[in-house]
Amino acid sequence: MTEREKMEQGLWYDANNDKQLLSERLDVEELCFLLNQTNPKDVKRKSEILKQLIPHIGSDITLLTPFYTDYGYNSYIGDHTFINRNAYLMDCATITIGKNCFIGPNFGAYTANHALVADERNAGLEIALPITIGDGVWIGGDVTILPGVTIGRGSVIGARSTVTKDIPENVIAVGNPCHVIRSITADDSIISKE
Repeated sequence: MTEREKMEQGLWYDANNDKQLLSERLDVEELCFLLNQTNPKDVKRKSEILKQLIPHIGSDITLLTPFYTDYGYNSYIGDHTFINRNAYLMDCATITIGKNCFIGPNFGAYTANHALVADERNAGLEIALPITIGDGVWIGGDVTILPGVTIGRGSVIGARSTVTKDIPENVIAVGNPCHVIRSITADDSIISKE
């Protein structure tokens, strides 16, 4: 079994010494560099690079640069999603971002976890767990999402939160560690009721 196959199956794998994975990450780093150096007004070129970088990208996406990812092919971004500046998708496992999501600046989605024993960690061993963000989620600025987390549809994650555990649908959650403070209700609507 290759190191990539181990990575894709959620097993411990060597991320730091495997030639295939190192080569893939270097290719993606080059695409990130090209994307981040592209004139923002050159929408066509930016779109071409994004499609190479993230093959599973929806339509009508706004993704502000700088932007970074490890593999690109493990990231799925739904239609009409907005991702603000300085996002990093550490997509060693699948990162799924739903449709109509708003993601603030300095966003980090980290799927990788490393060995706790220093010698094993120094040998390059890690394991990756998927991250899922449901449709219509709003994530504030400076939010970090850790491996294996799912954020339910319609929820709001407050700025500077560190999401360590699953968050249910249609709630407001904040903090470090992030925790639910309340449900989102009809009373939160800003559209006037007649």
